[in-house]
Amino acid sequence: MTWKARLLDKTIALYLVVPCSLFLAVVKPLVSSANQESKHTDKYYSHSLPLGKPYLRESRVSNYIARGVTHTVIVRGKQSERAVYTVDVTFQATQQAAQTAANLLKAQGYQPRLEPILRRAPDDPEVVPLGYLVRVGAFNTEALAINLRDQLVAIGYSGLRVVNTAEDGKETTGPWVVNVLEIDLNQFDLKLASALATKIVPGNEPLTQLSTRTSALAAVNGGYFVIGANDGTPGDLAGISIINGKLVSEAVNGRTSLILPDRSGRDARIAALTSKITAIAKDGARREVDGLNRKPGLIRGCGGLGGDIPTEKPKHDFTCTDSSELIQFTPIFGQTTEPGEGAEVVLDASDRVIEFRRQRGGQIPSNGSVLSATGDAVEWLQNHAKLGSKIDVNTCVSANGVKLPIDKALGVINGGPRLVRNGKIDITAFTEGFHWQENPEFYYRFGVRRNPRTLAGITARGKLLLVTVDGRQPARSVGASFEESAQIMRSLGATDALNLDGGGSTTMTINQQLINRPSDTTGERPIADAIIIQKRIDTRTR
Repeated sequence: MTWKARLLDKTIALYLVVPCSLFLAVVKPLVSSANQESKHTDKYYSHSLPLGKPYLRESRVSNYIARGVTHTVIVRGKQSERAVYTVDVTFQATQQAAQTAANLLKAQGYQPRLEPILRRAPDDPEVVPLGYLVRVGAFNTEALAINLRDQLVAIGYSGLRVVNTAEDGKETTGPWVVNVLEIDLNQFDLKLASALATKIVPGNEPLTQLSTRTSALAAVNGGYFVIGANDGTPGDLAGISIINGKLVSEAVNGRTSLILPDRSGRDARIAALTSKITAIAKDGARREVDGLNRKPGLIRGCGGLGGDIPTEKPKHDFTCTDSSELIQFTPIFGQTTEPGEGAEVVLDASDRVIEFRRQRGGQIPSNGSVLSATGDAVEWLQNHAKLGSKIDVNTCVSANGVKLPIDKALGVINGGPRLVRNGKIDITAFTEGFHWQENPEFYYRFGVRRNPRTLAGITARGKLLLVTVDGRQPARSVGASFEESAQIMRSLGATDALNLDGGGSTTMTINQQLINRPSDTTGERPIADAIIIQKRIDTRTR
């Protein structure tokens, strides 16, 4: 941990245990720089974050990182005196099923609690309770709850969770630690960009490493991505990605994303995006290209076309399948395509077929691409991809139903759901696949409960807000629900806002140093992409 991060932790710790008057004496800038100033405010009511009761103490420390870039850390509330550690035994869709589980626990000598979960996704057409949670135990320490969990496992229970009730999404006193980057997009000496980890799709790297490699003034983690090989290509963006005007990954159609039209970031906006890629042979035959730069057959987040199973609608943290796909690999994927059964054709820079391969897993030309086929897509290549013929690959990306021009400066970072639209809270979690019909617990865990969050928003004056909310640390920061995230962004002045990848991925750097505290016990999690802020004189996005 750097001295700056240690200073932040000490400042937060002092804030949580000492009176206001003492805290004012220990505030110092979080990032040292000759051109930075620090301003501290401690407020009870005016302009405070709408988290918990309005009387909760809140402190803000602001630092000017560079012209047009301000970092503010907000610490609000204190550790809840009522919060306890407990064991979540089961989540059931009906009260009857939950009561049956509770009765069994009671017969075994335990004292279960049955808690109705009333909150559904705001755009969910259903109005009945989301489900019913069965819990056992209430402890002041996590260790005691873990002991109870282990007892239950020993008698045959599985899928148990030890949780802190401050993270439930109900009323709490906190605490919350929120880091805010405010970027004035009218500053001509700044450059904003989406940056790919490791410079190629496969593989991830920590934000601190990515920030150092790109000489970033500041950065936050970006969109959702594939972590394990069972879900596709590790490092593949689970949603749309456009970097320097090149489409790197196809959209989870209908999912909200952040658009950076040029490297200044001016006119940045938030919109629901769709993508459609079509291969057109010389004889006029057409075939949908199912995806870009990923393992054929595995569609993380779903939201594709062409008969994906079980759905073509967005479904978050779920991997849909398709046994017949045509995937395009470009040089940003690396040297070779994903290996396996099927066939491939190699296209040169003018999209002319220069090689036909009877299996997948070959070289990607540095100035061309590869169309990799499985299932019935193999037959399409055999019939229409003749050596020397041309196959045009047409790409169309739409934002809110209107075609999005793709030029060399465009950047897009995937996210979801939308949180704020035109100054009003508008959480489109159901539409964007964060509710699983067959498993309502998914939305409870992801959207109702408090988690670490990374958020992005645009203000009425066109400023970009990049925000992290630390979480899963009950004594330091409890995280935020979707509704709280929307409230935070609107309170900070965002007229439009969205959720980016969060959880253990939530990270922010300033001058290549980690500012927040990630929730993973192993420390900073390697990620797939990031939003970086650079000085314009430094044109490198390595």
